[in-house]
Amino acid sequence: MRRPVADRFLKRRWESTSPFSRLVSAVLAPLSWLYAAAVRMRNAAYDRGTFATHSLGRPTVSIGNLTVGGTGKTPLASWFAQQLLAAGERPAILLRGYGGDEVLVHEHLVPSALVVVGADRIASAAHARARGATVLVLDDGFQHRRAQRDADVVLVSADRYQTVRMLPAGPWREPAESLRRATHIVVTRKRTPPQGAKQVAGDVSRLAPDAKVSIVHLAPDALVRWDTGERKRLELLIGARALVICAIGDPQAFVAQLQQLGARCAARTYPDHYAFSRDDVRQLVDDSTRADFAVCTLKDAVKLGPLWPPAEQPLWYLSQRVSIEHGAESLDGLVRRLAASAHN
Repeated sequence: MRRPVADRFLKRRWESTSPFSRLVSAVLAPLSWLYAAAVRMRNAAYDRGTFATHSLGRPTVSIGNLTVGGTGKTPLASWFAQQLLAAGERPAILLRGYGGDEVLVHEHLVPSALVVVGADRIASAAHARARGATVLVLDDGFQHRRAQRDADVVLVSADRYQTVRMLPAGPWREPAESLRRATHIVVTRKRTPPQGAKQVAGDVSRLAPDAKVSIVHLAPDALVRWDTGERKRLELLIGARALVICAIGDPQAFVAQLQQLGARCAARTYPDHYAFSRDDVRQLVDDSTRADFAVCTLKDAVKLGPLWPPAEQPLWYLSQRVSIEHGAESLDGLVRRLAASAHN
């Protein structure tokens, strides 16, 4: 599914500081004020109980954020499912499945978990219970307030932390004050140094003093060849020419990761959830002949891999690990509580 041209235009404006982009933001500001007012009214209605919420029938953790894309929801939701599996549970990951790539990533990272796709999380939860799920993980569930949850884990990207500008003038889906609903806040970082992530953690702690705050590094782990699963050490990227292919919420962070690993990067970036065509792949394969590695994210590999000609330059993805740098005890404790609740 291709994103509308208007979506791509707006996202470029959010990421730019050019005079034209600032003008676009100013023109869109009144719409952002109306959107923010509507969000606050909706949240107030849920807080008062005017809008009903529904139990999902199993211990539930929501993994969400306040912005459009780029915070690491998919790897964190998979991490929670992996930890719950290790605790002996049968987790189900419930997600809307926009674009299809996140579904494939979850199935790749956590093949033993149930993955249930649907806009109605209440119906998805019933389906997951019928299939034997003991714990539910809502991927991108913070704004789905109809669904009751035992914990709200909200991700804030240190790489994209900036002035709050609500949709459509900026990427924020909710005002920063909504962080007060979170039980846990996870500051994620890819290219931001540790000290920068600590500063963001201090900011969000002041916004939501009752939430437990952790810092997670979405750290590069290895180069993995898509078709064979062969793994190569990251040191091989030092000085190598890399054709970087990415269609994610924050492509600049991914390119920066590879540059920090020593690669000389030529980037081909696309809108988040981009549906690659065979023409796209033919062009990328041609471009890859001038590189030592064609490298993408796992989110892109699950879509590009089946289209990539096996006789050409191999397609590699950069695997990442969830490295908890601060607050591991609060996240581990949450997993234990969810597992214990499943049997009460």
